[in-house]
Amino acid sequence: MPNNSDAKNKPGRPAAFSEAGAWRDVAGGWQPLFGNFRGAGYSIEWHDFYAKRELDWAASFHPGCVELCLNLDGEGFVAGQGSRMEFAPNVAGFYHRQDEPLTARRAAGQRHQFLTVEFSCPFLVKHLADAEAKLHPVVRAAMEGCPCEHVAGTTVRLTAHQLQTIATLRQPPVYAAAQPLWYQCKALEMAVTFLFQPEEAEEFFCTRQQRLAQTRVEQVIFLLKQNPAEPPSLEELGKKIGCSHFYLSRIFSAQTGKTITQYLRQLRMERAAELLKSGEYNVTEVALEVGYSSLSHFSAAFHETFGCCPGLYPLATPAQTLARQEKSGS
Repeated sequence: MPNNSDAKNKPGRPAAFSEAGAWRDVAGGWQPLFGNFRGAGYSIEWHDFYAKRELDWAASFHPGCVELCLNLDGEGFVAGQGSRMEFAPNVAGFYHRQDEPLTARRAAGQRHQFLTVEFSCPFLVKHLADAEAKLHPVVRAAMEGCPCEHVAGTTVRLTAHQLQTIATLRQPPVYAAAQPLWYQCKALEMAVTFLFQPEEAEEFFCTRQQRLAQTRVEQVIFLLKQNPAEPPSLEELGKKIGCSHFYLSRIFSAQTGKTITQYLRQLRMERAAELLKSGEYNVTEVALEVGYSSLSHFSAAFHETFGCCPGLYPLATPAQTLARQEKSGS
């Protein structure tokens, strides 16, 4: 049987996909635990790294793959076909890549810890075909090879049991000879836990409330990101999403660990940092661009977020570097 390198060299045959290049910058931060996407039909991988700069996460997604991500730490997103899934700490979600690549990024300046389970469509068909009607529409479309309106499901909060499962997958409690069967059972357990879509009548009340709360929080984040300089008021957010703004504030804090105001300030500061890095704006212009009419309030918020005054961030913008060069040359 030819190996992958042979397949790459044969004329007319496309090179075999490899995700190793996507994780080159994180070195040992990518650790395959068990399985093989093209062989066993599933692959379980652990990721633990600090991203100095924004990471192109999409380069690791296999074509024809339904990938489940159990995200412990760090923020990121997956987007495609007009839909977008946000990953925050302690949430899980899945997405499907067909032939065309998705868009996905992992945030810079953060530690990222997450476990992924990659399912090939033939693997899902083999094991879940009898329950296809109960699967999420994205998964069902992947198994049938049909286009779907969305590329991702809805994220859910990880339970204590699921967090423990992640730890167990990293240190399997069985002998090496039993691990192939044990890991396959765990992969199927992850599939039936996250890839099914319960009917309204079958869904537990608490689970439904959690899902609705998560959806509403994602809608708030989406609306805030549309225009963080002039965001809707809390009352307007409640009307747009269809619930009381008091309830919206409570579930947002419970889901994200931040108030809506704190999250909005985080978005504004991240945007301000991007503008300052570009070297094309001065501090006053950046403050106005992100919605601050008071320069002192902007400077205080920026200093609290990044530990330095905005005039000193970054330590060497292109404009600052040019000014120093001109000064030293005069």
